[in-house]
Amino acid sequence: MPLVVESPYYMHLLIMVCMNAILAMTFILMLRAGMISLGIAAFWGVGAYVSALLAMKLGLSFWISLPLATIITGMVALAIGSVLVKNPGFGFTILTVVIGQIAELAFAHLPYLGGYQGIVSIPPVDPINIPLLFSIQFTSKSASYYLILILLLVVVLGYTAFYSAWTGRAWAAIALNPRLAESKGINTYRYRLLAFVVASAGAGLAGSFYAHYYGAIGPMTFGVFKTIYIQIYAILGGVGFPFLGPAIGAFIMIIVPEALRVAKEVEPIITGILLILLVLLLPEGLLSLLIRRRGAGKPLERLAPVARWIKGLLPFTGQKWGGAGDNAKGK
Repeated sequence: MPLVVESPYYMHLLIMVCMNAILAMTFILMLRAGMISLGIAAFWGVGAYVSALLAMKLGLSFWISLPLATIITGMVALAIGSVLVKNPGFGFTILTVVIGQIAELAFAHLPYLGGYQGIVSIPPVDPINIPLLFSIQFTSKSASYYLILILLLVVVLGYTAFYSAWTGRAWAAIALNPRLAESKGINTYRYRLLAFVVASAGAGLAGSFYAHYYGAIGPMTFGVFKTIYIQIYAILGGVGFPFLGPAIGAFIMIIVPEALRVAKEVEPIITGILLILLVLLLPEGLLSLLIRRRGAGKPLERLAPVARWIKGLLPFTGQKWGGAGDNAKGK
Protein backbone atom coordinates (compact mmCIF):
# COMPACT_ATOMS: atom_id res chain seq x y z
CA MET A 1 0.00 0.00 0.00
CA PRO A 2 2.74 2.59 0.76
CA LEU A 3 4.03 2.03 -2.79
CA VAL A 4 0.66 3.22 -4.12
CA VAL A 5 -0.36 5.78 -1.49
CA GLU A 6 2.42 8.32 -1.23
CA SER A 7 0.61 11.02 0.76
CA PRO A 8 1.45 10.92 4.52
CA TYR A 9 -2.09 12.11 5.24
CA TYR A 10 -3.71 9.16 3.46
CA MET A 11 -1.22 6.80 5.05
CA HIS A 12 -2.32 8.16 8.43
CA LEU A 13 -5.93 7.36 7.55
CA LEU A 14 -4.96 3.79 6.65
CA ILE A 15 -3.13 3.46 9.97
CA MET A 16 -6.29 4.57 11.76
CA VAL A 17 -8.32 2.06 9.75
CA CYS A 18 -6.10 -0.80 10.93
CA MET A 19 -6.15 0.32 14.55
CA ASN A 20 -9.93 0.77 14.64
CA ALA A 21 -10.36 -2.58 12.92
CA ILE A 22 -8.55 -4.19 15.87
CA LEU A 23 -10.91 -2.46 18.29
CA ALA A 24 -13.96 -3.58 16.31
CA MET A 25 -12.67 -7.16 16.34
CA THR A 26 -12.66 -7.04 20.14
CA PHE A 27 -16.32 -6.00 20.10
CA ILE A 28 -17.23 -8.94 17.86
CA LEU A 29 -15.31 -11.37 20.06
CA MET A 30 -17.34 -10.37 23.12
CA LEU A 31 -20.52 -10.34 21.05
CA ARG A 32 -19.85 -13.94 20.04
CA ALA A 33 -19.79 -14.80 23.72
CA GLY A 34 -23.17 -13.15 24.20
CA MET A 35 -21.90 -9.86 25.66
CA ILE A 36 -22.37 -6.31 24.37
CA SER A 37 -19.73 -4.06 25.89
CA LEU A 38 -19.72 -0.26 25.95
CA GLY A 39 -16.41 -0.12 27.77
CA ILE A 40 -13.96 -1.13 25.03
CA ALA A 41 -12.55 2.38 24.78
CA ALA A 42 -11.77 2.33 28.50
CA PHE A 43 -9.43 -0.65 28.11
CA TRP A 44 -8.02 0.93 24.97
CA GLY A 45 -7.16 3.86 27.22
CA VAL A 46 -5.68 1.61 29.91
CA GLY A 47 -3.28 0.17 27.36
CA ALA A 48 -2.34 3.63 26.12
CA TYR A 49 -1.73 5.12 29.56
CA VAL A 50 0.15 2.09 30.88
CA SER A 51 2.43 1.98 27.86
CA ALA A 52 3.10 5.71 28.06
CA LEU A 53 3.95 5.55 31.78
CA LEU A 54 6.20 2.53 31.32
CA ALA A 55 8.14 4.35 28.61
CA MET A 56 8.31 7.73 30.36
CA LYS A 57 8.65 6.80 34.03
CA LEU A 58 10.65 3.58 33.76
CA GLY A 59 12.46 4.28 30.52
CA LEU A 60 11.31 1.06 28.86
CA SER A 61 11.36 0.75 25.10
CA PHE A 62 8.19 0.39 23.07
CA TRP A 63 8.96 -3.26 22.38
CA ILE A 64 8.81 -3.98 26.12
CA SER A 65 6.02 -1.53 26.94
CA LEU A 66 3.73 -3.01 24.27
CA PRO A 67 3.49 -6.58 25.66
CA LEU A 68 3.52 -5.35 29.26
CA ALA A 69 0.68 -2.91 28.55
CA THR A 70 -1.27 -5.70 26.87
CA ILE A 71 -0.77 -8.06 29.82
CA ILE A 72 -1.58 -5.38 32.41
CA THR A 73 -4.74 -4.43 30.52
CA GLY A 74 -5.75 -8.08 30.55
CA MET A 75 -5.12 -8.28 34.29
CA VAL A 76 -7.26 -5.18 34.90
CA ALA A 77 -9.97 -6.75 32.75
CA LEU A 78 -9.70 -9.97 34.77
CA ALA A 79 -10.24 -8.07 38.03
CA ILE A 80 -13.16 -6.04 36.69
CA GLY A 81 -14.66 -8.77 34.55
CA SER A 82 -14.81 -11.25 37.42
CA VAL A 83 -17.62 -9.05 38.74
CA LEU A 84 -19.18 -7.78 35.52
CA VAL A 85 -19.74 -11.10 33.77
CA LYS A 86 -21.81 -12.35 36.70
CA ASN A 87 -24.56 -10.10 35.33
CA PRO A 88 -24.89 -11.08 31.65
CA GLY A 89 -27.29 -9.43 29.27
CA PHE A 90 -28.57 -5.90 29.73
CA GLY A 91 -27.03 -5.61 33.20
CA PHE A 92 -23.58 -6.30 31.78
CA THR A 93 -24.02 -3.61 29.11
CA ILE A 94 -25.06 -0.99 31.66
CA LEU A 95 -22.15 -1.88 33.95
CA THR A 96 -19.68 -1.49 31.07
CA VAL A 97 -21.06 2.00 30.47
CA VAL A 98 -20.36 2.81 34.11
CA ILE A 99 -16.85 1.38 33.82
CA GLY A 100 -16.25 3.49 30.73
CA GLN A 101 -17.32 6.66 32.48
CA ILE A 102 -15.31 5.86 35.61
CA ALA A 103 -12.21 5.19 33.51
CA GLU A 104 -12.58 8.51 31.69
CA LEU A 105 -12.92 10.38 35.00
CA ALA A 106 -9.96 8.50 36.46
CA PHE A 107 -7.78 9.41 33.48
CA ALA A 108 -8.81 13.05 33.91
CA HIS A 109 -8.43 13.42 37.70
CA LEU A 110 -5.42 11.32 38.63
CA PRO A 111 -2.49 13.77 38.87
CA TYR A 112 0.21 11.46 37.57
CA LEU A 113 -1.88 10.83 34.44
CA GLY A 114 -1.74 14.47 33.44
CA GLY A 115 -5.33 15.40 34.25
CA TYR A 116 -7.44 16.79 31.43
CA GLN A 117 -4.26 17.88 29.65
CA GLY A 118 -3.26 14.25 29.28
CA ILE A 119 0.27 13.01 28.68
CA VAL A 120 2.45 14.58 26.02
CA SER A 121 5.93 13.94 24.63
CA ILE A 122 5.44 10.17 24.68
CA PRO A 123 8.52 8.52 23.12
CA PRO A 124 7.96 7.20 19.61
CA VAL A 125 8.45 3.60 18.61
CA ASP A 126 12.07 2.62 19.14
CA PRO A 127 14.05 1.70 16.02
CA ILE A 128 15.05 -1.88 15.33
CA ASN A 129 18.80 -2.14 14.93
CA ILE A 130 20.41 -5.29 13.57
CA PRO A 131 24.20 -4.83 13.76
CA LEU A 132 25.97 -4.97 10.40
CA LEU A 133 22.67 -5.64 8.61
CA PHE A 134 19.99 -2.96 8.75
CA SER A 135 18.15 -0.47 10.93
CA ILE A 136 14.39 0.18 10.81
CA GLN A 137 13.36 3.68 11.84
CA PHE A 138 9.70 4.31 12.70
CA THR A 139 9.75 7.98 11.79
CA SER A 140 7.68 7.68 8.61
CA LYS A 141 4.03 6.88 8.08
CA SER A 142 4.96 3.88 5.96
CA ALA A 143 6.92 2.27 8.80
CA SER A 144 4.07 2.91 11.25
CA TYR A 145 1.63 1.44 8.75
CA TYR A 146 3.63 -1.77 8.47
CA LEU A 147 3.85 -1.95 12.25
CA ILE A 148 0.10 -1.65 12.83
CA LEU A 149 -0.43 -4.12 9.98
CA ILE A 150 1.75 -6.65 11.81
CA LEU A 151 -0.13 -6.01 15.07
CA LEU A 152 -3.40 -6.47 13.20
CA LEU A 153 -2.13 -9.80 11.89
CA VAL A 154 -1.14 -10.87 15.40
CA VAL A 155 -4.64 -10.09 16.68
CA VAL A 156 -6.26 -11.93 13.76
CA LEU A 157 -4.13 -15.02 14.31
CA GLY A 158 -4.72 -14.94 18.07
CA TYR A 159 -8.48 -14.54 17.77
CA THR A 160 -8.61 -17.20 15.04
CA ALA A 161 -6.93 -19.64 17.42
CA PHE A 162 -9.62 -18.99 20.03
CA TYR A 163 -12.45 -19.24 17.50
CA SER A 164 -11.09 -22.52 16.11
CA ALA A 165 -10.57 -24.12 19.50
CA TRP A 166 -13.11 -25.38 22.00
CA THR A 167 -13.39 -21.83 23.34
CA GLY A 168 -14.95 -20.62 20.10
CA ARG A 169 -17.55 -23.38 20.13
CA ALA A 170 -18.32 -22.67 23.78
CA TRP A 171 -18.78 -18.95 23.06
CA ALA A 172 -21.12 -19.75 20.18
CA ALA A 173 -23.18 -22.04 22.41
CA ILE A 174 -23.38 -19.41 25.15
CA ALA A 175 -24.51 -16.72 22.71
CA LEU A 176 -27.15 -19.06 21.28
CA ASN A 177 -28.62 -20.30 24.56
CA PRO A 178 -26.75 -19.89 27.88
CA ARG A 179 -28.99 -22.27 29.82
CA LEU A 180 -28.67 -24.98 27.20
CA ALA A 181 -24.89 -24.47 27.19
CA GLU A 182 -24.78 -24.89 30.97
CA SER A 183 -26.83 -28.07 30.70
CA LYS A 184 -24.12 -29.44 28.40
CA GLY A 185 -21.42 -28.79 30.98
CA ILE A 186 -20.11 -25.43 29.71
CA ASN A 187 -19.03 -23.07 32.48
CA THR A 188 -20.63 -19.91 31.10
CA TYR A 189 -19.03 -17.65 33.71
CA ARG A 190 -15.53 -18.87 32.95
CA TYR A 191 -15.88 -18.60 29.18
CA ARG A 192 -17.49 -15.17 29.35
CA LEU A 193 -14.67 -14.00 31.57
CA LEU A 194 -12.12 -15.41 29.15
CA ALA A 195 -13.74 -13.57 26.24
CA PHE A 196 -13.79 -10.34 28.24
CA VAL A 197 -10.10 -10.62 29.15
CA VAL A 198 -8.92 -11.59 25.66
CA ALA A 199 -10.91 -8.81 24.00
CA SER A 200 -9.75 -6.20 26.52
CA ALA A 201 -6.13 -7.27 26.07
CA GLY A 202 -6.53 -6.77 22.32
CA ALA A 203 -7.85 -3.28 22.95
CA GLY A 204 -4.86 -2.61 25.24
CA LEU A 205 -2.51 -3.68 22.45
CA ALA A 206 -4.09 -1.11 20.12
CA GLY A 207 -3.89 1.49 22.89
CA SER A 208 -0.17 0.99 23.33
CA PHE A 209 0.44 1.55 19.63
CA TYR A 210 -1.84 4.60 19.65
CA ALA A 211 0.06 6.28 22.50
CA HIS A 212 3.47 5.92 20.88
CA TYR A 213 2.21 6.71 17.39
CA TYR A 214 0.48 9.95 18.35
CA GLY A 215 2.93 10.94 21.06
CA ALA A 216 0.14 12.38 23.20
CA ILE A 217 -3.03 11.05 24.83
CA GLY A 218 -5.92 12.65 26.68
CA PRO A 219 -8.87 11.32 28.70
CA MET A 220 -11.56 12.58 26.32
CA THR A 221 -10.26 10.27 23.59
CA PHE A 222 -11.29 7.17 25.52
CA GLY A 223 -14.92 8.03 26.24
CA VAL A 224 -18.03 5.91 25.74
CA PHE A 225 -18.80 7.53 22.39
CA LYS A 226 -15.62 5.99 21.00
CA THR A 227 -17.02 2.57 21.84
CA ILE A 228 -20.20 3.44 19.96
CA TYR A 229 -18.09 4.19 16.89
CA ILE A 230 -16.29 0.89 17.40
CA GLN A 231 -19.64 -0.89 17.31
CA ILE A 232 -20.56 0.95 14.11
CA TYR A 233 -17.33 -0.26 12.49
CA ALA A 234 -18.21 -3.85 13.34
CA ILE A 235 -21.90 -3.72 12.45
CA LEU A 236 -21.38 -1.82 9.21
CA GLY A 237 -18.98 -4.40 7.82
CA GLY A 238 -20.93 -7.32 9.26
CA VAL A 239 -20.65 -9.00 12.64
CA GLY A 240 -20.83 -12.36 10.90
CA PHE A 241 -17.37 -11.66 9.51
CA PRO A 242 -15.15 -11.27 12.58
CA PHE A 243 -12.08 -9.96 10.73
CA LEU A 244 -12.95 -8.61 7.29
CA GLY A 245 -16.15 -6.98 8.58
CA PRO A 246 -14.39 -4.65 11.05
CA ALA A 247 -11.77 -3.79 8.42
CA ILE A 248 -14.40 -2.83 5.83
CA GLY A 249 -16.51 -0.94 8.37
CA ALA A 250 -13.54 1.01 9.74
CA PHE A 251 -12.38 1.85 6.22
CA ILE A 252 -15.76 3.27 5.23
CA MET A 253 -16.36 5.19 8.47
CA ILE A 254 -12.92 6.81 8.32
CA ILE A 255 -12.48 7.40 4.60
CA VAL A 256 -16.01 8.60 3.75
CA PRO A 257 -16.18 11.40 6.38
CA GLU A 258 -12.70 12.52 5.35
CA ALA A 259 -13.75 12.57 1.70
CA LEU A 260 -16.75 14.73 2.65
CA ARG A 261 -14.67 17.12 4.72
CA VAL A 262 -14.89 19.66 1.89
CA ALA A 263 -18.56 19.98 2.85
CA LYS A 264 -18.10 19.75 6.60
CA GLU A 265 -21.46 21.41 7.33
CA VAL A 266 -23.41 18.59 5.66
CA GLU A 267 -20.91 15.76 6.24
CA PRO A 268 -22.65 14.44 9.40
CA ILE A 269 -25.99 14.48 7.59
CA ILE A 270 -24.68 12.62 4.56
CA THR A 271 -22.83 10.10 6.72
CA GLY A 272 -25.94 9.55 8.84
CA ILE A 273 -28.14 9.02 5.79
CA LEU A 274 -25.66 6.49 4.38
CA LEU A 275 -25.66 4.59 7.67
CA ILE A 276 -29.46 4.52 7.82
CA LEU A 277 -29.71 3.25 4.24
CA LEU A 278 -27.11 0.57 4.88
CA VAL A 279 -28.92 -0.61 8.02
CA LEU A 280 -32.24 -0.74 6.15
CA LEU A 281 -30.92 -2.47 3.07
CA LEU A 282 -28.14 -4.59 4.58
CA PRO A 283 -28.84 -5.19 8.29
CA GLU A 284 -26.27 -8.00 8.32
CA GLY A 285 -23.57 -5.62 7.06
CA LEU A 286 -21.99 -4.90 3.72
CA LEU A 287 -20.32 -8.29 3.50
CA SER A 288 -23.71 -9.98 3.62
CA LEU A 289 -23.76 -9.26 -0.12
CA LEU A 290 -21.33 -12.16 -0.46
CA ILE A 291 -23.94 -14.64 0.76
CA ARG A 292 -27.01 -13.03 -0.79
CA ARG A 293 -27.17 -15.77 -3.43
CA ARG A 294 -28.36 -18.20 -0.77
CA GLY A 295 -31.47 -16.06 -0.28
CA ALA A 296 -31.69 -13.72 -3.21
CA GLY A 297 -34.97 -12.08 -2.31
CA LYS A 298 -34.59 -11.72 1.44
CA PRO A 299 -32.85 -8.32 1.63
CA LEU A 300 -35.49 -6.83 -0.69
CA GLU A 301 -38.33 -8.47 1.17
CA ARG A 302 -37.39 -6.36 4.18
CA LEU A 303 -38.20 -3.28 2.10
CA ALA A 304 -41.83 -4.34 1.64
CA PRO A 305 -43.03 -2.17 4.59
CA VAL A 306 -41.07 0.76 3.18
CA ALA A 307 -42.57 0.15 -0.26
CA ARG A 308 -46.09 0.14 1.17
CA TRP A 309 -45.34 3.37 3.05
CA ILE A 310 -44.11 5.03 -0.15
CA LYS A 311 -47.18 3.79 -2.02
CA GLY A 312 -49.37 5.41 0.62
CA LEU A 313 -47.70 8.74 -0.05
CA LEU A 314 -48.06 8.58 -3.84
CA PRO A 315 -51.72 9.71 -3.99
CA PHE A 316 -50.66 12.94 -2.28
CA THR A 317 -47.98 13.55 -4.91
CA GLY A 318 -50.20 12.85 -7.92
CA GLN A 319 -48.02 9.89 -8.97
CA LYS A 320 -49.15 6.40 -9.86
CA TRP A 321 -47.64 3.23 -8.47
CA GLY A 322 -45.73 1.38 -11.15
CA GLY A 323 -45.04 -2.31 -11.41
CA ALA A 324 -47.17 -5.39 -11.10
CA GLY A 325 -48.41 -5.95 -7.57
CA ASP A 326 -47.30 -4.73 -4.18
CA ASN A 327 -44.74 -7.45 -3.52
CA ALA A 328 -41.24 -5.96 -3.29
CA LYS A 329 -39.59 -9.35 -3.79
CA GLY A 330 -37.53 -9.52 -6.93
CA LYS A 331 -37.83 -5.81 -7.79
